[in-house]
Amino acid sequence: MTYSKPTGAEIRQTFLDFFVEHGHTVVPSASLVPGGDQTLLFTNAGMVQFKDVFLGIDKRPYKRATDSQKCMRVAGKHNDLDDVGRDNIHHTFFEMLGNWSFGDYYKKEAITWAWQLLTDVWKLPKENIWATVFKDDQGNIPSDDEAAVTWNQMQGFIDGHVLYFGRKDNFWEMAETGPCGPCSEIHLDRGSEYCDKQDVPGHVCKVNGDCLRFLELWNLVFIQYNRLSPTQLEPLPERHVDTGMGFERIVSVLQDVDSNYRTDLLWPLIQTTQQLAGHTDEQREENFTPYRVIADHARAAAFLIADNIVPGNLGRNYITRMIIRRAYRFGGKIGLNEPFLAKVADNIIHTYGNFYSELKRNRESILNSITREEDQFQRTLDRATSHLEALLDDLNKSKQKILPGSLAADLYTTYGMPFEITRDIARENGLDVDEAGFLDAMEEHRQASGAGKFVQDQNNEGVEGYLRVLNKLKVQGSLPENGVGYDPYNRLEVSGTLLSLIKNAEPVDSASPQDEVEIILPDTCFYVESGGQVSDTGTIRSTDNQWMIEVQDMHKPIGGLIVHIGKVIHGEPKVGDEVIAEVDVKRRQDIMRNHTATHLLHAELRRVLGDHARQAGSLVAPDRLRFDFTHPEAVTHEQLAEIEAGVNRDILGDFPLKIKYKPRQQAVDEGAMALFGEKYGETVRTITIGAEKPFSYELCGGTHVHETSDIGVCLIISESSVAAGIRRIEAVTGRKAYELIQHRFELLDKSSIILGSIPEQLPEKLNGLLDELNASRKQISALMEGQVFNDFIQKLQQVKLVEDIHVLSAKLGEADADMLRQMVDRYRQQFPTNGVIVLASVKQNRPTIVAGITSDLTSRGLNAVELIKFVSAPLGGGGGGKPTLAQAGARDAAMLSKVLDSVQDWVAEHLKK
Repeated sequence: MTYSKPTGAEIRQTFLDFFVEHGHTVVPSASLVPGGDQTLLFTNAGMVQFKDVFLGIDKRPYKRATDSQKCMRVAGKHNDLDDVGRDNIHHTFFEMLGNWSFGDYYKKEAITWAWQLLTDVWKLPKENIWATVFKDDQGNIPSDDEAAVTWNQMQGFIDGHVLYFGRKDNFWEMAETGPCGPCSEIHLDRGSEYCDKQDVPGHVCKVNGDCLRFLELWNLVFIQYNRLSPTQLEPLPERHVDTGMGFERIVSVLQDVDSNYRTDLLWPLIQTTQQLAGHTDEQREENFTPYRVIADHARAAAFLIADNIVPGNLGRNYITRMIIRRAYRFGGKIGLNEPFLAKVADNIIHTYGNFYSELKRNRESILNSITREEDQFQRTLDRATSHLEALLDDLNKSKQKILPGSLAADLYTTYGMPFEITRDIARENGLDVDEAGFLDAMEEHRQASGAGKFVQDQNNEGVEGYLRVLNKLKVQGSLPENGVGYDPYNRLEVSGTLLSLIKNAEPVDSASPQDEVEIILPDTCFYVESGGQVSDTGTIRSTDNQWMIEVQDMHKPIGGLIVHIGKVIHGEPKVGDEVIAEVDVKRRQDIMRNHTATHLLHAELRRVLGDHARQAGSLVAPDRLRFDFTHPEAVTHEQLAEIEAGVNRDILGDFPLKIKYKPRQQAVDEGAMALFGEKYGETVRTITIGAEKPFSYELCGGTHVHETSDIGVCLIISESSVAAGIRRIEAVTGRKAYELIQHRFELLDKSSIILGSIPEQLPEKLNGLLDELNASRKQISALMEGQVFNDFIQKLQQVKLVEDIHVLSAKLGEADADMLRQMVDRYRQQFPTNGVIVLASVKQNRPTIVAGITSDLTSRGLNAVELIKFVSAPLGGGGGGKPTLAQAGARDAAMLSKVLDSVQDWVAEHLKK
């Protein structure tokens, strides 16, 4: 397939250039991890990064914006996974082209520019374009006649091509409350040949119908209301435009192909897969569903990993794992039974890398992570599939249709089989899986293991109360236009007026001692928790020292409002009082040391382990730093030593920190590291460390030391696993590092005194003592074994006959389990047939028991496993083993003698059976 039409990259650029010509600012795509938004698992629409603007709690330096936003719809409310592969238009990952107006232009301009771009620039036939507008099917909201009139005024627009639809199709809402408004959707009639329901009796092709003839291209949302309740709307003071055009769909139209997968965005992936499978074109078309799934999932995996969402067990990381494993399984359907996806994903980096530079920067990490995940899944896929098929067979035999969710959860926790693959296989067999039960079982597993969240989108937290406070303060003129002043970098103390007190979520005029309150000042120097760095603490006091509040935490609930959270220590603070706010200086300095050390650690990890070692989370506290990073295996002792040495070498280098504010895109293009999931403005604060050639360059809003030597020293105290592919290092600096060094020296000195040595000779001294200890233990073990053997020889005199069977049940001193088993073997040497033996020993009142039965007796109904359970159960224990040899442990030896005496009765009883 060749392309004489514009390429996908050209189409994207044409869209952006068109709106730049109309006064828009090109805004970079936000990460797939929604910055500062805990309500979403992924960025699933173009409006996500502008949500706070619509809510009225954030402002941008521009009124008009345009972008191409990376989106992911594979979990929560928006989940297109089931449709991927079955048709030509659905994807997990996709791009959304958009143009935005924040209180600037409105319907006329949005519709006019959409019409011009589609018909004048891209030359789509005017007679094939249809538009839908809003008419309330419930009769409560005014019809959007303004949009309808505007459409009919477009030159060449066909009369009758404006259609009215109700709330389901043409009214957009962000949530149950909040900004909302009518929308106008643009549809393209691609011709009767695109109808996929031509053979369905009575089918009629129509806009918003159920066939593929009328393709929805673009949605123009006009945000003009604020929903206060299910029945109450009020006009917004500023009206906004929010548009979204499916990039893959417009590319398929302009390249004149019948499938998104046959565009130059995804067709190279199809071709690579075909080459790997060795298929003819006919075989490819016969198996186009697996081809589509592989292309879609390879693209999604590449973009997810580029945004640092590596394969794992929980949350977003689970989605990456599932996407790769699902693609690998579909590869098996076309004969690809070895890791292959990296070869497919490499096309993504080539196709998209010039626009999304993170793909090129992280190429090695993307390809290695995908292949490593395929390798892991390959080792368990056959066993998992066999186990699942057995479960489905049992389901069919019992005439059931739904596989219990607990069994699907076992398949994932035991074999790594994601729920979505289990469901695929079940549905291929005409069955299904209980998803709710699966999520419940995974939640139980999560709580038992102490892990994080599995997969879910969270509910939005209401901010109405804080909005009321903010608006009241602005009306009073107490706050500047941009809200509370914020400078935690250059000041440790500020003065001002106490603007608002909040107690129990309600504004109050004053507070009393011991009250827990929230305090709003016009200005603050307290750092608000962000980027892993904890909030500052300190005090707020009246200028006349009549009262004091201990500040315990900070909170930024909405843009423009910073809240101090604290407790009244003494006095009665009142709104309007003049105050002084002071940060706890020593605590702040400890945090600064740890934060700068975190940057040094990040740089050394990438130097020693490779560029794939990227930050996956952090905690910067006064007493320690914690740094999570992507790495597939444990960091060796030698690597840790090299990393720690490198960090301290950088500290001793006394490098100054260079702090500059730059446009975000410029900083990213220069190679600055960004923390995914953090919300960055158009202008960002950059931290550079190094001399002529900086070794650390990051976007960071945290507090830092002036020179690296201010850190003092950095000591790594642990390295561990957080999740699959995620490691964690904890370290201390400054005062805590000194305390640790001092403590370790004290231990060393005390050990030297106890051992009668000097510190330098301790290893040699300890090795000598260990050799002596091991020799003594061997001697003790030999003596004990001899004593146990002598005891055993005496016990042989107590063998009883039960019918023709030789039975011995006895207690042997403090023998361990190994000695007991040796004595059982000796007994069976003396009685190779017709022999039953139970031996026990007790240490610290906890019995150990071993039972043996000669093999000839198993056919007569005697079983060592049943015997060991009979003996151990009354002692609060349990065990297992083989029919001829079993072992158990127990908690209480009080009834041991009585139980041993009953063994003969047990043998007699079981012989009768």
